[in-house]
Amino acid sequence: MSTLTIAPKSAQPLTVNRLGYGAMRLTGPGIWGEPADRPQALEVLKTAIANGVNFIDTADYYGDDITNRLIAEALYPYAKDLVICTKVGATRNPADKSWPPFNRPEQLRQSIERNLRTLKQEAVQLVHFRVMPGAAVPFEESMGAMYDMQREGKIQHVGVSNVTPEELTAALALGDVASVENMYSYAQRTTLNDGHGETRGGEVLPLCEQHGIPFVPFFSLVHGLPKAGNKLAELAQQKGVTEAQLNIAWLLHKSPLLLPIPGTSSVAHLRENLAAASIELSAEDMAYLG
Repeated sequence: MSTLTIAPKSAQPLTVNRLGYGAMRLTGPGIWGEPADRPQALEVLKTAIANGVNFIDTADYYGDDITNRLIAEALYPYAKDLVICTKVGATRNPADKSWPPFNRPEQLRQSIERNLRTLKQEAVQLVHFRVMPGAAVPFEESMGAMYDMQREGKIQHVGVSNVTPEELTAALALGDVASVENMYSYAQRTTLNDGHGETRGGEVLPLCEQHGIPFVPFFSLVHGLPKAGNKLAELAQQKGVTEAQLNIAWLLHKSPLLLPIPGTSSVAHLRENLAAASIELSAEDMAYLG
């Protein structure tokens, strides 16, 4: 795999292989509770690391706090080059499994402390503040709390998730932004509003490229493949790969700042995803896909 360095100008740059793993799918149905096959969930994490993955995306509100517990159980003590990226800004309502905002300064601090405790870390290496549209707390107030905790040494690097270009610009005015995590894929490149709230998309990519900020695309397979069209299917068949693999390869070729994190709860599916890193796409292939 190729590599990408997060916060290259900082005192603690993080160099990672350019295909990560998103842990969200390791939980039970509805991203809630223990996985149906706990041994396989642990094996997925171990297999990812054994095959070169050294960037894992998680959140304390996955499960609730299930993925962090699995990561610690499977991988602690952690390899020196492993980067665990978590998210704060939301929580879970046990009654209806909803995802309410949790972005007041004291709530963000509570989330960071829980991540540190469960992951057995002294400092969070990289944390994305997840914007929940409609939250009562102003964006700048939440980000101010994140930078406060960075100055205290609880956080090494601050990133943002589910942001508009305007919010990213506001964050950059407050401090360094190490990375951005938004929805982005071959067929879903812009913001999506599916009735469950607004999920921000790739409109921030030009700004990320302007500032050299790594972009971590999520939900690339879930939302992208159903709308991918014939070109992706035709080229996948021509190359003898799946559409899902070609989608990952497209992301890797689209910009050197993209760090895909396809998730799965299956070891076999994980190996398929990882194989996408070796798919070569020519300039003609990329022009054809558009």
